[in-house]
Amino acid sequence: MLPYINIFGRPIPMYGICALVGIIFGGLLIALNLRKRRDYNKAHIVNIPIFAAIGAFLGAHIVYFITRLDFLIKAFQHADIAFASAETTFEVLGEVFGGMVFYGGLIGAILAAFFYCKVAKTDFSLYADIFAPAIPLFHAFGRIGCVFAGCCYGMECSWGLPYTHTHDGISYTVTRLPLPLIEAGCNLIIMVFLLILRKKHLKKGSLMGIYFISYSIVRFVDEFFRGDQIRGIYFGLSTSQWISILVFIAGTYMLLNRYKLKNKDKFGYHVPVGEVPEGYVYTKYSGAVAPWEQYKLKPEILQEALASANAKKNDQSNDPEA
Repeated sequence: MLPYINIFGRPIPMYGICALVGIIFGGLLIALNLRKRRDYNKAHIVNIPIFAAIGAFLGAHIVYFITRLDFLIKAFQHADIAFASAETTFEVLGEVFGGMVFYGGLIGAILAAFFYCKVAKTDFSLYADIFAPAIPLFHAFGRIGCVFAGCCYGMECSWGLPYTHTHDGISYTVTRLPLPLIEAGCNLIIMVFLLILRKKHLKKGSLMGIYFISYSIVRFVDEFFRGDQIRGIYFGLSTSQWISILVFIAGTYMLLNRYKLKNKDKFGYHVPVGEVPEGYVYTKYSGAVAPWEQYKLKPEILQEALASANAKKNDQSNDPEA
């Protein structure tokens, strides 16, 4: 493993470098998907990731803190030792707050982005599909970072990666299942799957729902092959498996809500709205609809949208400052 590398004499964590590379490639993927489109609000494209990043940072640490509550309780039970000095106190705080959990980051990012969209009075689901494929791409690089950091490792196996552990001052090497690399590969497959689906006629928010379902299944299964127990086991399942169940339910509800429970935008795919291109019309439930897809809208909805677009065009033509 290679937890750190020295750059100009400073130790830089490899996990942080991998996460940064993941952010860069995720941003490039979003930019490529938007390169030929003018039907989105540029401010939202910039602001949503900023809010999501803050939410991800807080959520990842909060969930990690929850998984380490048992350690904190033990520390308070032996407060005379755990908090005997500033050094031991910082060690306890580092153990409790120093790690991050991906699911916590994902949930925090989604909630922060949803909050921003509510305040900005824009539809979260319209933008969710833009960012959905970038999430597993970023996560794949994050899992590569786990390999360098020596965390999130798999169970002992006859083949895999060598991990060095220390117990009671004695170091020993164990061959473990390369679970982080396997999950990275699964994330890349999910990303490709989502990119393919983007070209299909799907309703708004569908890609995020599909991502929730697909990744929750991957994570639930690979948790059985994890070799670390730091996340805690409750009723035979790990913390991440319980969260996977909730994420799977959320993803399923998102799809049912679009195709069964609230079947209002029946034509299919739509795009976020900023400056609607020439020939496009905007509808409340479908976003900006391309000319070649407008026949799929109900006649009364299409007529209303065309009337609204013409009225807006007339207002702009009569405005001397337009």
